[in-house]
Amino acid sequence: MSTNTSANANTPNTLDGKHAVVTGGGSGIGAAIARVLVNAGARVTIIGRDAVKLDAQRKELGGSDAIHCAAADVSQADEVEKAFASACAAFGPIDVLINNAGQAQAAPFGKTDLGLWQRMLDVNLTGTFLCTQAVLPAMIERGFGRIVNVASTAGQIGYPYVTAYCAAKHGVIGLTRALALEIATTGVTVNAVCPGYTETPLLQESLDQVIAKTGRSADDARAALQRSNPQRRFIEPDEVAHTVLWLLMPESRSITGQSISISGGEVM
Repeated sequence: MSTNTSANANTPNTLDGKHAVVTGGGSGIGAAIARVLVNAGARVTIIGRDAVKLDAQRKELGGSDAIHCAAADVSQADEVEKAFASACAAFGPIDVLINNAGQAQAAPFGKTDLGLWQRMLDVNLTGTFLCTQAVLPAMIERGFGRIVNVASTAGQIGYPYVTAYCAAKHGVIGLTRALALEIATTGVTVNAVCPGYTETPLLQESLDQVIAKTGRSADDARAALQRSNPQRRFIEPDEVAHTVLWLLMPESRSITGQSISISGGEVM
């Protein structure tokens, strides 16, 4: 996985004084977003289920005083409430929310039981709902806020064998569009970024499933997934992170309700 830290080190301090919360911040896209935001001057709270992984990520960022960790399952309302209270106690009011926590699991529709269906909705969609509710009233009261939901190209088109995941990510985009219109005059923007297959631990889990179920080699499995991207490559986490950073800029205040594809030109 490429981290491109040298490029991030040159990011101007455009988020000085801002407090950002990144869910699923312990690895993958969430970790890349946290790194970019810290380098842009923000104080960042990273939230995830694994406290050990969160602390490791904080240390990877130099043990910075600009990083606070809060362990929580974003699908559980009581845990979300405690985590966001901890964030506010550490760094004050929350200016930016990145709803990145997510989970993907593949199964044919006929073998998608209620448990799998509910898991995909709970983490990907209900988690986004709960975390947004935790920050939105204060953002509206202050007249400023940026909410970015990390959805997926699966929220823009359909893919076989991931019906539940696609349904959840379509729901995230629907929430994004509806909420953006509802609060358009408040100074708060709501957008979604939609990465294609991205070099993350979640992608490796998908590759392992393909290898186990089809008997393909690792190289063949990677090539099969890369074919969905016209550039024939996987997206790097930093590419997603810098798109998120762009949406947080003052110059992006007119951009709201959008679902921005980061997919090498994949037809939506």
